[in-house]
Amino acid sequence: MMLNKKVKEIMTTGVITTTPDIDVVYAFEKLMEHKISSLPVVVDDELLGIITATDVGHNLILDKYELGTIVEEIMVKSVVTISPEDTLETAIDIMKNSVSSSGILNQLPVVENGKLVGIISDGDIIQEIF
Repeated sequence: MMLNKKVKEIMTTGVITTTPDIDVVYAFEKLMEHKISSLPVVVDDELLGIITATDVGHNLILDKYELGTIVEEIMVKSVVTISPEDTLETAIDIMKNSVSSSGILNQLPVVENGKLVGIISDGDIIQEIF
């Protein structure tokens, strides 16, 4: 069954990331330039947080950030992650059940020994299954 496949078999490696000291505007430009929905925040491959295009874009439009606001000030620090050895079924469960209300996570950073090794998206899983 497809859902027994390991996350490491379909995850994206070479993840586009940002550091905590980057200006929010530059981070948002990076999200738009690469057409990605989230940017893990890392230092020396250690995952410290994550920002999403939806959150950043929404807050930029509402003018919530002052000039010079950096990623560290706005990143989500309690990041939901998955291991490369977990199955796609586990990934789906985590995506479905880790968000309050009716939301769903569309990206899961893949972490091994505290280091970011990849990312898996809902799109990756859908492509794999169908």
